[in-house]
Amino acid sequence: MLSDPLFILAGVAVLVVLVILMTGIGGFARGGEFNRKHANRIMRYRIAAQFVAVLLILLFVWLRRGG
Repeated sequence: MLSDPLFILAGVAVLVVLVILMTGIGGFARGGEFNRKHANRIMRYRIAAQFVAVLLILLFVWLRRGG
């Protein structure tokens, strides 16, 4: 499974979501100007990245089940 490019791509997408989420939480915890300026944009990026990650995971599962 680790040699499957789609599995690796889905894993990278999940890690991207994690990085965006941690950036948003860190900005929220810190507060201040950064949070006021970028909080909504960062969370919109998270939602988009999460959508792509879920699609890749579903595609991987569908293809491996013989879809």
